[in-house]
Amino acid sequence: MTEIRNGMDASSLPGLVWRKSTHSNPDGNCVEIAELPDGRLAVRNSRDAAGPVLVYTRDDFVAFARAVENGDFDDFIEA
Repeated sequence: MTEIRNGMDASSLPGLVWRKSTHSNPDGNCVEIAELPDGRLAVRNSRDAAGPVLVYTRDDFVAFARAVENGDFDDFIEA
């Protein structure tokens, strides 16, 4: 099996089920996420579906998603 690592091409990960948020931008500026066989999560840019992926543990991804939900990064949003 291929070693799955940050920066590898998503095209090297066949068979994954990619999904995006229902809150995604209608212009296609979205991220997609897929569960890897070992339980980690891969994230890719939907506009470059064969391009590089970022790989996170489930715990790291959950912590990030909860921080977003709690508004911890709201200062990055343009007013």
